[in-house]
Amino acid sequence: MTAEEMDAIVMAFPMMEKGVSYGRPSYKVNGKFFTRLRREDESMMLMEVSFDEREMLVEAEPGTFHFTAHYKDYPAVLARIATLHPGSLKAFLERRWRKVAPKKLVKEYDAANGA
Repeated sequence: MTAEEMDAIVMAFPMMEKGVSYGRPSYKVNGKFFTRLRREDESMMLMEVSFDEREMLVEAEPGTFHFTAHYKDYPAVLARIATLHPGSLKAFLERRWRKVAPKKLVKEYDAANGA
């Protein structure tokens, strides 16, 4: 996936705010950190990923999923956008979005998407 495709997927979520973090694209929802694209390896920081899930992802797809020592104590995984499937990115982001978006907005989103 390209950076443009990644940006389109991220920005499709309601209330998304685009910004810059460490000179790279970053995103917020309702003023809360959502995700960012890392300069070091063109990876997205994906939050709300348990340590067990992260271990499974890194083992199953080491070319896509990884983490650094900095993230070892955070429930997050890094995903290289070049090899990350767009559907997987959307699923990871929706999990995070549901946690940081206002509850009323989540209900409206679910109603509009038949959830």
